[in-house]
Amino acid sequence: MRWIERLEEVLIAVLLTAMTLVTFGQVIARYVFNYSFVWAVELTGVMFGGLIFIGMAYGVRVGAHIGVDTFVKSLGRGKARVVGMVATALCLLYAGIVLVGGVIYVSKIHDVGILMQDLPFEQWIPRAVLPLGYALLALRFGQILLGLARGEDVHLLGDEVQDALKLQDPAASQETPR
Repeated sequence: MRWIERLEEVLIAVLLTAMTLVTFGQVIARYVFNYSFVWAVELTGVMFGGLIFIGMAYGVRVGAHIGVDTFVKSLGRGKARVVGMVATALCLLYAGIVLVGGVIYVSKIHDVGILMQDLPFEQWIPRAVLPLGYALLALRFGQILLGLARGEDVHLLGDEVQDALKLQDPAASQETPR
C-alpha cells in the first residue's frame, strides 16, 4: 500500500507544479509577448480536476477533511466508534456509487469518441480521473472502516484544535510579566 500513498503524493505534486508552470507561462506569454496558448486553460482545468479527485483521497488518508464532530466527541469511546463506522460505511457507499457511475460515464464518453476542444485527446482520457479518484477514495474509506472494526484509534476528520496545539510555540504560550 505504501506505493499507492507515494503515487498519490507524487501525482499531487506534479499536477500542482505543472498547473503553476502552465498558468505562469500563459500569463507571461499574454502580457509580455501579446500571445496566448489556446490550450493552456483547458490543460489547466484538466490538471485541476486531477488534483481534486486525487487530493480528496489523500485528504481522507491524512485526516485533512474538516467536519463538525462535537456530538461524536461527546459520546463514549464505544458509541463514537459505532457512529464512526456507520459514517464511514455511508461514505464508502457514496464513493462506490460515484465510482460505478464514473465508470459508466467514462465508458460512454469513450464510445462516443468526442475530442477535447483545444487538446488533441479524446475526452474520456482526462475524465478517467473521476473513477480513479473515487476508487482511491473508496480504498481510503475501506482502510478507515477496517481500522475502526479492529478497534484502532482512527480519525475520519481532521482536528484543527489538536493541530494548532502541536504547532504552538512554547515560548509564545508563556505570558510575559507587565
